[in-house]
Amino acid sequence: MTEIQATKRGNDARGNSTPAPAVTRAAAVLDALAASDSGRLTLSDLARELGIPKSSTSNLLQALEDAELITRLGADYALGVKLVELGAAYLSRRDEVREFYRFCEQAPLLKGETVRIAMLDGENVIYLARYEGHPAVRLTSNIGDKMPVSVCAVGKALVSRLHDHDIEQLYPDDLPLPVMTPKSLKTGRALKDEIARTRSQGYAFEDEESTLGVVCLGMAVPTRGAHGPSLGVSVTALKATFSDAQRDAMVGELVELTRVLGNPMG
Repeated sequence: MTEIQATKRGNDARGNSTPAPAVTRAAAVLDALAASDSGRLTLSDLARELGIPKSSTSNLLQALEDAELITRLGADYALGVKLVELGAAYLSRRDEVREFYRFCEQAPLLKGETVRIAMLDGENVIYLARYEGHPAVRLTSNIGDKMPVSVCAVGKALVSRLHDHDIEQLYPDDLPLPVMTPKSLKTGRALKDEIARTRSQGYAFEDEESTLGVVCLGMAVPTRGAHGPSLGVSVTALKATFSDAQRDAMVGELVELTRVLGNPMG
């Protein structure tokens, strides 16, 4: 069986094993467009991704286009403006995001920095909000971006709060990790060593591991429950001007921010 055949069979199985295969395939279309380097895919590209005939894919794309979830650009398809509206509606209803912006605007130090709040999603984090101080560090992740936990401070902070047996299952010692710069962690063992340091010092540190010249501090938001927190915050700085005094001041305000976000009602 070729790789393409295996992929198509897997996609067919995924679509046929769900109560609503059309919805599953529609979600797969959105995922594929979001993952595309150019942000665009053709009908043929999407039909191969779904593993279904072009005629069926065309009908599905027409329904998504009618709903403004995708848009047509010549022979290509791209994500539609409706997704922006839905994302904004989701974020506007999260007390944590509203409180995040309020806190950053008033914090003595963080109000001048680039600060983000993220949610743990398996082996990645998704950035929910970004506060840009002046000057902002723009070579970092934006709202909606996904990042492997091993290359970002907030990701390390979040996985450090998981149970040890869960971490061992997710990151065995010899597991190769995504590499974004020469300083990225390379193996599961290296990540677990970093998790130990994070637990010891109370915050996670990212040293040019996702972007050269940029460092980052991250903390998890404390929550109740057996599965640990799913939200974390981070603040970014330029390595060339980063100092121990700046680190200590940032840590102090991040501690207060996580405390506030852990209890947004007061």
